[in-house]
Amino acid sequence: MTRATLCRMYDMYDPAQLRTFLAVAQTLSFTQAARRLGVRQSTVSQHVRRLEAAAGGRQLFTRDTHSVELTEDGEAMLGFARTILAAHERAAEYFSGTRLRGRLRFGASEDFVLTRLPEILESFRADHPEVDLELTVELSGVLHERLAAGELDLVLAKRRGGDTHGELVWQSTLVWIGAPRLRIDPERPVPLILFPAPGITRARALEVLEADGRAWRIACTSASLSGLIAAARAGLGVMAHTRGLIPPGLVPVPARAALPELGGVDFVLLHGRRPVRAAARASDRSPADALADAILAGGDRLHRPAEAR
Repeated sequence: MTRATLCRMYDMYDPAQLRTFLAVAQTLSFTQAARRLGVRQSTVSQHVRRLEAAAGGRQLFTRDTHSVELTEDGEAMLGFARTILAAHERAAEYFSGTRLRGRLRFGASEDFVLTRLPEILESFRADHPEVDLELTVELSGVLHERLAAGELDLVLAKRRGGDTHGELVWQSTLVWIGAPRLRIDPERPVPLILFPAPGITRARALEVLEADGRAWRIACTSASLSGLIAAARAGLGVMAHTRGLIPPGLVPVPARAALPELGGVDFVLLHGRRPVRAAARASDRSPADALADAILAGGDRLHRPAEAR
Protein backbone atom coordinates (compact mmCIF):
# COMPACT_ATOMS: atom_id res chain seq x y z
CA MET A 1 0.00 0.00 0.00
CA THR A 2 1.51 3.35 -1.06
CA ARG A 3 1.72 6.44 1.08
CA ALA A 4 -0.70 8.22 -1.29
CA THR A 5 -3.25 5.43 -0.89
CA LEU A 6 -2.96 5.63 2.89
CA CYS A 7 -3.51 9.39 2.78
CA ARG A 8 -6.70 8.95 0.73
CA MET A 9 -7.98 6.34 3.18
CA TYR A 10 -7.31 8.62 6.16
CA ASP A 11 -9.12 11.48 4.39
CA MET A 12 -12.18 9.22 4.18
CA TYR A 13 -11.94 7.47 7.53
CA ASP A 14 -10.43 9.44 10.40
CA PRO A 15 -8.38 7.14 12.67
CA ALA A 16 -9.78 8.88 15.77
CA GLN A 17 -13.32 8.12 14.61
CA LEU A 18 -12.38 4.51 13.85
CA ARG A 19 -10.93 4.07 17.35
CA THR A 20 -14.13 5.45 18.81
CA PHE A 21 -16.19 3.12 16.62
CA LEU A 22 -14.17 0.11 17.81
CA ALA A 23 -14.57 1.14 21.45
CA VAL A 24 -18.36 1.30 21.06
CA ALA A 25 -18.46 -1.97 19.10
CA GLN A 26 -16.51 -3.80 21.80
CA THR A 27 -18.35 -2.41 24.84
CA LEU A 28 -21.76 -2.00 23.14
CA SER A 29 -22.07 1.16 25.19
CA PHE A 30 -21.47 4.80 24.27
CA THR A 31 -20.92 5.54 27.97
CA GLN A 32 -18.32 2.80 28.44
CA ALA A 33 -16.59 3.81 25.21
CA ALA A 34 -16.33 7.39 26.44
CA ARG A 35 -14.77 6.23 29.71
CA ARG A 36 -12.29 4.01 27.90
CA LEU A 37 -11.22 6.82 25.57
CA GLY A 38 -11.26 9.56 28.20
CA VAL A 39 -13.69 11.76 26.24
CA ARG A 40 -17.25 13.00 26.64
CA GLN A 41 -20.15 10.84 25.51
CA SER A 42 -21.18 13.62 23.12
CA THR A 43 -17.77 13.29 21.44
CA VAL A 44 -18.33 9.55 20.98
CA SER A 45 -21.73 10.19 19.39
CA GLN A 46 -20.22 12.86 17.12
CA HIS A 47 -17.42 10.55 15.97
CA VAL A 48 -19.90 7.79 15.15
CA ARG A 49 -22.15 10.17 13.20
CA ARG A 50 -19.20 11.48 11.18
CA LEU A 51 -17.98 7.97 10.44
CA GLU A 52 -21.45 6.97 9.28
CA ALA A 53 -21.48 10.02 7.02
CA ALA A 54 -18.06 9.07 5.60
CA ALA A 55 -19.45 5.59 4.94
CA GLY A 56 -22.13 7.00 2.66
CA GLY A 57 -24.73 7.49 5.35
CA ARG A 58 -24.74 3.81 6.35
CA GLN A 59 -25.98 3.18 9.90
CA LEU A 60 -23.35 1.35 11.96
CA PHE A 61 -25.31 0.90 15.21
CA THR A 62 -28.89 0.50 16.27
CA ARG A 63 -29.60 1.71 19.78
CA ASP A 64 -32.43 2.44 22.18
CA THR A 65 -32.54 3.34 25.85
CA HIS A 66 -31.46 -0.16 26.86
CA SER A 67 -29.05 -1.54 24.28
CA VAL A 68 -26.58 -0.87 21.48
CA GLU A 69 -26.13 -3.35 18.63
CA LEU A 70 -23.98 -3.45 15.50
CA THR A 71 -25.81 -3.36 12.19
CA GLU A 72 -24.72 -5.50 9.24
CA ASP A 73 -22.74 -2.51 7.92
CA GLY A 74 -21.26 -2.06 11.39
CA GLU A 75 -20.04 -5.67 11.38
CA ALA A 76 -18.40 -5.01 8.00
CA MET A 77 -16.76 -1.83 9.30
CA LEU A 78 -15.04 -3.80 12.10
CA GLY A 79 -12.62 -5.46 9.71
CA PHE A 80 -11.98 -2.29 7.73
CA ALA A 81 -11.34 -0.29 10.91
CA ARG A 82 -8.77 -2.76 12.22
CA THR A 83 -6.98 -2.84 8.85
CA ILE A 84 -6.84 0.93 8.49
CA LEU A 85 -5.63 1.49 12.05
CA ALA A 86 -2.97 -1.20 11.74
CA ALA A 87 -1.74 0.39 8.50
CA HIS A 88 -1.77 3.80 10.19
CA GLU A 89 0.42 2.49 13.00
CA ARG A 90 2.90 0.82 10.65
CA ALA A 91 3.12 3.93 8.46
CA ALA A 92 3.69 6.17 11.48
CA GLU A 93 6.51 3.96 12.70
CA TYR A 94 8.09 3.71 9.26
CA PHE A 95 8.10 7.44 8.49
CA SER A 96 9.08 8.47 12.02
CA GLY A 97 12.03 6.08 11.94
CA THR A 98 11.05 4.51 15.26
CA ARG A 99 10.60 0.79 15.87
CA LEU A 100 9.54 -0.83 19.08
CA ARG A 101 12.20 -2.88 20.82
CA GLY A 102 12.65 -4.62 24.14
CA ARG A 103 11.00 -7.32 26.19
CA LEU A 104 7.27 -7.55 26.84
CA ARG A 105 6.03 -9.85 29.60
CA PHE A 106 2.37 -10.45 28.82
CA GLY A 107 -0.05 -12.46 30.94
CA ALA A 108 -3.39 -13.79 29.69
CA SER A 109 -6.21 -15.53 31.50
CA GLU A 110 -6.89 -19.21 30.79
CA ASP A 111 -10.26 -18.16 29.33
CA PHE A 112 -8.61 -16.74 26.23
CA VAL A 113 -6.99 -20.05 25.25
CA LEU A 114 -10.19 -20.85 23.33
CA THR A 115 -10.41 -17.50 21.49
CA ARG A 116 -8.60 -15.75 18.66
CA LEU A 117 -6.03 -14.19 21.00
CA PRO A 118 -3.22 -16.28 19.41
CA GLU A 119 -3.99 -14.62 16.06
CA ILE A 120 -3.72 -11.15 17.63
CA LEU A 121 -0.38 -12.11 19.18
CA GLU A 122 0.87 -13.53 15.88
CA SER A 123 -0.02 -10.29 14.10
CA PHE A 124 1.70 -8.27 16.84
CA ARG A 125 4.88 -10.32 16.44
CA ALA A 126 4.82 -9.74 12.69
CA ASP A 127 4.35 -5.97 13.12
CA HIS A 128 6.97 -5.68 15.88
CA PRO A 129 9.65 -8.31 15.19
CA GLU A 130 12.19 -6.64 17.48
CA VAL A 131 10.00 -7.05 20.56
CA ASP A 132 10.71 -10.18 22.62
CA LEU A 133 7.24 -11.32 23.66
CA GLU A 134 7.01 -13.60 26.71
CA LEU A 135 3.53 -15.09 27.23
CA THR A 136 2.25 -16.38 30.56
CA VAL A 137 -1.12 -18.17 30.66
CA GLU A 138 -2.46 -18.39 34.19
CA LEU A 139 -5.48 -17.92 36.44
CA SER A 140 -6.69 -14.34 36.63
CA GLY A 141 -5.98 -14.18 40.35
CA VAL A 142 -2.40 -15.35 39.82
CA LEU A 143 -1.89 -12.81 37.02
CA HIS A 144 -3.07 -9.99 39.30
CA GLU A 145 -0.53 -11.10 41.92
CA ARG A 146 2.34 -11.34 39.43
CA LEU A 147 1.52 -7.93 37.98
CA ALA A 148 1.55 -6.39 41.45
CA ALA A 149 4.92 -8.06 42.11
CA GLY A 150 6.39 -6.45 38.97
CA GLU A 151 6.77 -9.79 37.17
CA LEU A 152 4.49 -8.84 34.24
CA ASP A 153 4.14 -5.71 32.11
CA LEU A 154 0.62 -6.21 30.77
CA VAL A 155 -2.23 -8.50 31.78
CA LEU A 156 -5.50 -9.48 30.08
CA ALA A 157 -7.68 -11.05 32.74
CA LYS A 158 -10.93 -10.98 34.67
CA ARG A 159 -11.44 -8.09 37.05
CA ARG A 160 -12.22 -8.88 40.67
CA GLY A 161 -15.69 -7.97 41.88
CA GLY A 162 -15.83 -4.36 43.09
CA ASP A 163 -12.61 -3.36 41.28
CA THR A 164 -12.76 -0.47 38.82
CA HIS A 165 -9.17 -0.25 37.56
CA GLY A 166 -8.05 -1.44 34.16
CA GLU A 167 -9.17 -0.80 30.57
CA LEU A 168 -12.40 -2.62 29.78
CA VAL A 169 -12.07 -5.00 26.82
CA TRP A 170 -15.21 -7.08 27.16
CA GLN A 171 -18.20 -7.52 29.47
CA SER A 172 -20.03 -10.81 29.76
CA THR A 173 -21.92 -12.99 32.23
CA LEU A 174 -20.92 -16.15 34.02
CA VAL A 175 -23.12 -19.24 33.76
CA TRP A 176 -23.13 -22.73 35.19
CA ILE A 177 -22.23 -25.32 32.55
CA GLY A 178 -21.95 -29.10 32.47
CA ALA A 179 -22.44 -32.20 30.36
CA PRO A 180 -25.81 -32.36 28.51
CA ARG A 181 -26.98 -35.41 30.48
CA LEU A 182 -25.86 -34.14 33.88
CA ARG A 183 -28.65 -33.90 36.46
CA ILE A 184 -28.27 -31.87 39.65
CA ASP A 185 -30.13 -33.29 42.69
CA PRO A 186 -31.42 -30.32 44.74
CA GLU A 187 -31.28 -32.47 47.87
CA ARG A 188 -27.56 -33.15 47.56
CA PRO A 189 -24.49 -30.87 47.56
CA VAL A 190 -23.68 -29.30 44.21
CA PRO A 191 -20.65 -31.07 42.66
CA LEU A 192 -18.20 -28.33 41.64
CA ILE A 193 -15.40 -28.31 39.07
CA LEU A 194 -13.11 -25.46 40.02
CA PHE A 195 -9.85 -23.70 39.37
CA PRO A 196 -7.70 -23.60 42.53
CA ALA A 197 -7.46 -20.42 44.61
CA PRO A 198 -7.10 -17.53 43.83
CA GLY A 199 -9.25 -18.20 40.76
CA ILE A 200 -11.86 -15.47 40.29
CA THR A 201 -14.58 -17.79 38.92
CA ARG A 202 -13.89 -20.15 41.84
CA ALA A 203 -14.42 -17.36 44.34
CA ARG A 204 -17.61 -16.21 42.60
CA ALA A 205 -19.08 -19.74 42.49
CA LEU A 206 -18.47 -20.32 46.20
CA GLU A 207 -19.76 -16.86 47.15
CA VAL A 208 -23.12 -17.23 45.39
CA LEU A 209 -23.68 -20.76 46.68
CA GLU A 210 -22.91 -19.70 50.24
CA ALA A 211 -25.18 -16.65 49.93
CA ASP A 212 -27.94 -18.92 48.59
CA GLY A 213 -27.49 -21.40 51.42
CA ARG A 214 -26.78 -24.16 48.93
CA ALA A 215 -24.56 -27.05 50.01
CA TRP A 216 -21.63 -27.89 47.73
CA ARG A 217 -18.68 -30.23 47.37
CA ILE A 218 -15.56 -30.05 45.20
CA ALA A 219 -15.61 -32.82 42.59
CA CYS A 220 -12.53 -31.69 40.67
CA THR A 221 -9.80 -29.05 40.95
CA SER A 222 -7.38 -28.24 38.15
CA ALA A 223 -5.21 -25.28 37.21
CA SER A 224 -5.72 -26.21 33.55
CA LEU A 225 -8.83 -25.16 31.66
CA SER A 226 -8.55 -28.27 29.50
CA GLY A 227 -8.54 -30.37 32.67
CA LEU A 228 -11.72 -28.71 33.94
CA ILE A 229 -13.42 -29.14 30.57
CA ALA A 230 -12.52 -32.83 30.49
CA ALA A 231 -13.97 -33.32 33.98
CA ALA A 232 -17.15 -31.47 33.01
CA ARG A 233 -17.57 -33.52 29.83
CA ALA A 234 -17.19 -36.67 31.94
CA GLY A 235 -20.18 -35.55 34.00
CA LEU A 236 -18.29 -35.04 37.27
CA GLY A 237 -20.06 -31.78 38.06
CA VAL A 238 -20.71 -28.18 37.06
CA MET A 239 -18.34 -25.28 36.48
CA ALA A 240 -18.71 -21.49 36.28
CA HIS A 241 -17.73 -20.21 32.86
CA THR A 242 -18.10 -17.21 30.56
CA ARG A 243 -21.36 -17.42 28.58
CA GLY A 244 -19.82 -16.50 25.23
CA LEU A 245 -17.04 -19.09 25.44
CA ILE A 246 -18.83 -22.31 26.34
CA PRO A 247 -16.62 -25.19 25.06
CA PRO A 248 -18.01 -27.79 22.63
CA GLY A 249 -19.67 -30.71 24.41
CA LEU A 250 -20.89 -28.60 27.33
CA VAL A 251 -24.17 -26.71 27.81
CA PRO A 252 -25.69 -24.28 30.32
CA VAL A 253 -27.20 -26.04 33.32
CA PRO A 254 -31.04 -26.00 33.03
CA ALA A 255 -32.98 -23.56 35.22
CA ARG A 256 -34.68 -26.49 36.98
CA ALA A 257 -31.40 -27.11 38.83
CA ALA A 258 -32.17 -23.86 40.71
CA LEU A 259 -28.54 -22.82 40.92
CA PRO A 260 -27.99 -19.18 41.94
CA GLU A 261 -27.03 -16.65 39.28
CA LEU A 262 -23.32 -15.94 38.98
CA GLY A 263 -23.60 -12.36 37.70
CA GLY A 264 -21.44 -10.44 35.29
CA VAL A 265 -17.73 -10.45 34.66
CA ASP A 266 -15.37 -7.85 33.18
CA PHE A 267 -12.26 -8.68 31.16
CA VAL A 268 -9.74 -5.86 31.38
CA LEU A 269 -6.23 -4.84 30.41
CA LEU A 270 -3.96 -3.97 33.33
CA HIS A 271 -0.58 -2.30 33.01
CA GLY A 272 2.31 -2.81 35.34
CA ARG A 273 4.53 0.21 35.78
CA ARG A 274 2.40 2.58 33.69
CA PRO A 275 -1.29 2.17 34.62
CA VAL A 276 -2.44 5.33 32.79
CA ARG A 277 -1.59 4.93 29.11
CA ALA A 278 -3.51 7.99 27.95
CA ALA A 279 -1.13 10.27 29.86
CA ALA A 280 1.98 8.93 28.15
CA ARG A 281 3.62 10.98 25.38
CA ALA A 282 3.69 9.43 21.92
CA SER A 283 7.47 9.18 22.16
CA ASP A 284 7.06 7.10 25.33
CA ARG A 285 4.97 4.43 23.60
CA SER A 286 6.08 1.03 24.84
CA PRO A 287 5.60 -2.53 23.58
CA ALA A 288 2.91 -2.92 26.26
CA ASP A 289 1.06 0.10 24.85
CA ALA A 290 1.25 -1.31 21.31
CA LEU A 291 -0.07 -4.74 22.34
CA ALA A 292 -2.83 -3.14 24.40
CA ASP A 293 -3.89 -1.14 21.33
CA ALA A 294 -3.89 -4.32 19.22
CA ILE A 295 -6.05 -6.17 21.77
CA LEU A 296 -8.50 -3.29 22.09
CA ALA A 297 -8.71 -2.96 18.30
CA GLY A 298 -9.35 -6.69 17.90
CA GLY A 299 -11.42 -7.11 21.04
CA ASP A 300 -14.46 -8.48 19.20
CA ARG A 301 -12.40 -11.53 18.23
CA LEU A 302 -12.00 -12.36 21.93
CA HIS A 303 -15.74 -12.73 22.42
CA ARG A 304 -16.11 -15.91 20.41
CA PRO A 305 -14.63 -19.40 20.52
CA ALA A 306 -11.99 -20.03 17.87
CA GLU A 307 -14.07 -22.91 16.48
CA ALA A 308 -16.91 -20.49 15.64
CA ARG A 309 -14.93 -18.75 12.90
